[in-house]
Amino acid sequence: MVINMTKEVQIVIQGLQFDEADGTDKVETLIDGTYFYKNQYHYVVFEEKLEGFSEPTKSTIKFNEKEMTLVKHGLTNTHMLFEINKKNRTSYGTPYGNIMLTIEADRIAVTESDTEIQLQVGYRLEVNDVYLSDCVIQLNIKQK
Repeated sequence: MVINMTKEVQIVIQGLQFDEADGTDKVETLIDGTYFYKNQYHYVVFEEKLEGFSEPTKSTIKFNEKEMTLVKHGLTNTHMLFEINKKNRTSYGTPYGNIMLTIEADRIAVTESDTEIQLQVGYRLEVNDVYLSDCVIQLNIKQK
Protein backbone atom coordinates (compact mmCIF):
# COMPACT_ATOMS: atom_id res chain seq x y z
CA MET A 1 0.00 0.00 0.00
CA VAL A 2 1.19 3.51 -0.80
CA ILE A 3 1.27 5.18 2.61
CA ASN A 4 2.72 8.62 1.82
CA MET A 5 0.94 9.34 -1.47
CA THR A 6 -0.73 12.75 -1.50
CA LYS A 7 -4.34 13.19 -2.54
CA GLU A 8 -3.46 15.57 -5.40
CA VAL A 9 -1.67 13.72 -8.20
CA GLN A 10 -0.47 14.08 -11.75
CA ILE A 11 -1.44 11.23 -14.07
CA VAL A 12 0.20 10.21 -17.32
CA ILE A 13 -2.02 7.87 -19.32
CA GLN A 14 -0.52 6.06 -22.29
CA GLY A 15 -2.59 3.94 -24.61
CA LEU A 16 -1.03 1.62 -27.17
CA GLN A 17 -2.84 -0.33 -29.89
CA PHE A 18 -1.05 -3.03 -31.82
CA ASP A 19 -2.59 -3.77 -35.21
CA GLU A 20 -0.95 -6.05 -37.79
CA ALA A 21 -2.24 -3.94 -40.69
CA ASP A 22 -1.57 -0.45 -39.32
CA GLY A 23 1.29 -1.02 -36.85
CA THR A 24 1.34 0.64 -33.43
CA ASP A 25 -0.74 3.66 -32.44
CA LYS A 26 0.22 5.55 -29.26
CA VAL A 27 -1.78 8.18 -27.38
CA GLU A 28 -0.50 10.00 -24.28
CA THR A 29 -2.44 12.26 -21.91
CA LEU A 30 -1.17 14.27 -18.95
CA ILE A 31 -3.87 15.26 -16.45
CA ASP A 32 -4.29 16.30 -12.82
CA GLY A 33 -6.47 14.24 -10.52
CA THR A 34 -7.02 12.88 -7.05
CA TYR A 35 -5.85 9.60 -5.53
CA PHE A 36 -7.01 7.53 -2.59
CA TYR A 37 -6.69 3.95 -1.31
CA LYS A 38 -9.71 2.12 0.11
CA ASN A 39 -10.65 -1.54 0.73
CA GLN A 40 -7.55 -2.98 -1.01
CA TYR A 41 -8.04 -0.83 -4.15
CA HIS A 42 -6.25 2.22 -5.54
CA TYR A 43 -8.55 4.93 -6.94
CA VAL A 44 -7.73 7.76 -9.34
CA VAL A 45 -10.40 10.35 -10.23
CA PHE A 46 -10.04 13.01 -12.93
CA GLU A 47 -11.96 15.03 -15.52
CA GLU A 48 -11.36 14.96 -19.26
CA LYS A 49 -12.60 17.24 -22.01
CA LEU A 50 -12.90 16.05 -25.59
CA GLU A 51 -11.71 18.45 -28.23
CA GLY A 52 -14.60 20.44 -29.64
CA PHE A 53 -16.91 19.84 -26.64
CA SER A 54 -17.35 21.88 -23.47
CA GLU A 55 -18.96 19.18 -21.32
CA PRO A 56 -16.38 17.26 -19.25
CA THR A 57 -16.30 13.54 -18.57
CA LYS A 58 -15.55 12.42 -15.01
CA SER A 59 -13.39 9.30 -14.98
CA THR A 60 -12.69 6.95 -12.08
CA ILE A 61 -10.08 4.21 -12.31
CA LYS A 62 -10.14 1.57 -9.57
CA PHE A 63 -7.43 -1.08 -9.53
CA ASN A 64 -5.32 -3.64 -7.74
CA GLU A 65 -3.10 -6.53 -8.93
CA LYS A 66 -6.12 -8.59 -10.07
CA GLU A 67 -8.43 -6.18 -11.88
CA MET A 68 -9.03 -2.66 -13.14
CA THR A 69 -12.33 -0.84 -13.57
CA LEU A 70 -12.75 2.32 -15.64
CA VAL A 71 -15.98 4.27 -15.15
CA LYS A 72 -16.78 7.38 -17.22
CA HIS A 73 -19.75 9.72 -16.73
CA GLY A 74 -20.50 12.78 -18.82
CA LEU A 75 -19.93 13.29 -22.53
CA THR A 76 -18.83 9.65 -22.75
CA ASN A 77 -20.31 6.94 -20.53
CA THR A 78 -19.03 3.46 -19.81
CA HIS A 79 -18.17 0.93 -17.12
CA MET A 80 -15.25 -1.17 -18.33
CA LEU A 81 -13.94 -4.13 -16.32
CA PHE A 82 -10.50 -5.57 -17.02
CA GLU A 83 -9.95 -9.03 -15.46
CA ILE A 84 -7.19 -11.43 -16.39
CA ASN A 85 -8.36 -14.15 -18.82
CA LYS A 86 -12.04 -13.11 -18.59
CA LYS A 87 -14.08 -11.54 -21.37
CA ASN A 88 -16.18 -8.58 -20.27
CA ARG A 89 -18.70 -6.80 -22.52
CA THR A 90 -19.75 -3.21 -22.08
CA SER A 91 -21.44 -0.40 -23.92
CA TYR A 92 -19.29 2.67 -24.60
CA GLY A 93 -21.54 5.70 -25.03
CA THR A 94 -20.21 8.57 -27.15
CA PRO A 95 -21.83 11.76 -28.48
CA TYR A 96 -22.17 9.89 -31.80
CA GLY A 97 -23.81 6.72 -30.45
CA ASN A 98 -23.02 3.57 -28.51
CA ILE A 99 -20.33 1.00 -29.30
CA MET A 100 -20.27 -2.52 -27.86
CA LEU A 101 -16.81 -3.43 -26.54
CA THR A 102 -15.43 -6.77 -25.40
CA ILE A 103 -12.29 -6.64 -23.27
CA GLU A 104 -10.10 -9.57 -22.24
CA ALA A 105 -7.06 -8.67 -20.12
CA ASP A 106 -3.99 -10.90 -20.20
CA ARG A 107 -1.86 -9.00 -17.66
CA ILE A 108 -2.18 -6.44 -14.89
CA ALA A 109 0.98 -5.15 -13.23
CA VAL A 110 1.11 -2.65 -10.36
CA THR A 111 4.37 -1.11 -9.09
CA GLU A 112 4.18 1.09 -5.98
CA SER A 113 6.42 3.45 -4.05
CA ASP A 114 5.70 6.14 -1.48
CA THR A 115 5.30 8.84 -4.15
CA GLU A 116 4.41 7.00 -7.38
CA ILE A 117 2.28 4.15 -8.73
CA GLN A 118 2.61 2.54 -12.13
CA LEU A 119 -0.16 0.42 -13.62
CA GLN A 120 0.06 -1.55 -16.84
CA VAL A 121 -2.85 -3.51 -18.31
CA GLY A 122 -2.54 -5.58 -21.48
CA TYR A 123 -5.79 -6.58 -23.18
CA ARG A 124 -7.51 -7.75 -26.35
CA LEU A 125 -10.19 -5.39 -27.69
CA GLU A 126 -13.22 -6.33 -29.79
CA VAL A 127 -15.71 -3.81 -31.18
CA ASN A 128 -19.18 -5.14 -32.00
CA ASP A 129 -17.83 -8.72 -31.62
CA VAL A 130 -15.04 -8.14 -34.18
CA TYR A 131 -11.38 -8.23 -33.11
CA LEU A 132 -9.86 -4.74 -33.29
CA SER A 133 -6.42 -4.96 -31.69
CA ASP A 134 -4.23 -5.92 -28.79
CA CYS A 135 -3.80 -2.94 -26.47
CA VAL A 136 -1.84 -1.74 -23.48
CA ILE A 137 -2.87 1.02 -21.11
CA GLN A 138 -0.22 2.44 -18.79
CA LEU A 139 -0.82 4.83 -15.92
CA ASN A 140 1.93 6.66 -14.09
CA ILE A 141 0.48 8.34 -11.01
CA LYS A 142 2.81 10.77 -9.19
CA GLN A 143 2.18 12.93 -6.17
CA LYS A 144 2.24 16.67 -6.87
